[in-house]
Amino acid sequence: MKQISILGCGWLGLPLAKSLMEKEFLVKGSTTSLEKLALLKNYRIDAFQIILSEQDIKGQIDLFLENSEVLIIDIPPKLRRGSTENFRQKIQNLIPFIENSSVQKVLFVSSTSVYADDNSIASDNTKPQPDTESGKQLLAVERLLQNNVNFKTTVIRFGGLIGENRHPIHFLAGKKSLPNPDAPINLIHQSDCIGIIEEIINRGFWNETLNAVAPFHPTKKEYYTQKAVELKLVVPEFEKGTLSMGKTVLSEKVENVLKYIFMPL
Repeated sequence: MKQISILGCGWLGLPLAKSLMEKEFLVKGSTTSLEKLALLKNYRIDAFQIILSEQDIKGQIDLFLENSEVLIIDIPPKLRRGSTENFRQKIQNLIPFIENSSVQKVLFVSSTSVYADDNSIASDNTKPQPDTESGKQLLAVERLLQNNVNFKTTVIRFGGLIGENRHPIHFLAGKKSLPNPDAPINLIHQSDCIGIIEEIINRGFWNETLNAVAPFHPTKKEYYTQKAVELKLVVPEFEKGTLSMGKTVLSEKVENVLKYIFMPL
């Protein structure tokens, strides 16, 4: 029975932990809040309060990693108004602890924001050219982890995350003059995120970089108009007569190597 540590048991990390436990993995999970710590323990997750900063790491990080073969890092860069944290430094502070632990494989949850919105098609082999601070930070961490020879790292670049209680249409409904009406969507359901991560672990798919986006790319205007109608929400209105900027992200390794079949959006 393998033991896995999940750094960041949030919207994705918590249901992932529960799913892995159902498949008889031993799971350690981290959170930054005491309130969430109790929630994790209620689900019988071996829970730790771990707080990464640019200066140090607070919490029992050694015990959190102890006896785990796989570490899943699922913590995004935190963007603040007018400034950004040094996310690379936070992960740099973590690396010595990984090197001195039993962890042999790392799965880093990244994002398709590492690709620019330049109306191109981005495959798994496309060279990233991020045009946002978040994308630049994520790409820096990808390289930091994958260049370390002490463990194997697979990077998975998820598209926009949706699920039962999370969908952009709830925020967009009724809005006016939304930009980029003709840009394609690049979304993935929470269930597919979990399924793909589990396939990577079960197949031993390490030292890889792969995109994970459902192969459905209608325009934003088409998709969100349809969703608003389905959910009986106010249809959003988009800008007219302006050039739309976006990208189409392909998930060839997920579909052709892992043979994963995405659920409908």
